[in-house]
Amino acid sequence: MKIIIINGPNLNLLGKREPEVYGSQTFEDYLETLKRKFQKLELTYFQSNIEGELIGKIQEFGFSYDGIILNAGAYTHTSIGIGDAIKAISTPVVEVHISNTFSRESFRHQSYISGNAKGVILGFGMKSYELAILSFL
Repeated sequence: MKIIIINGPNLNLLGKREPEVYGSQTFEDYLETLKRKFQKLELTYFQSNIEGELIGKIQEFGFSYDGIILNAGAYTHTSIGIGDAIKAISTPVVEVHISNTFSRESFRHQSYISGNAKGVILGFGMKSYELAILSFL
């Protein structure tokens, strides 16, 4: 089974950015934990701060992988283009957020991804990614 994790803007700063919200672990370190835990899976990872690059990866893997785990960061609340890309592909997408977006600013309560996603997991810290993987098994 092949799953790609796609992280959006500012998630390259995990471990440094607002540790009280996002924790102190880098995503790269956490990814190694996931790879050890799910050794039978082919886990691929991509991160970009650029909306078009995220859309490009969704399209690139959206017909050949078994699952996409997407944390589009702030683009979740602004990008019709990412929502449309998910709608256009056949690979199921699980939307993930580290924080509970509904306990934060009101603009974070809107998602252009959720309506086209297989499911949404939010508020469980980095464990949200593990829960997303489990949803594909």
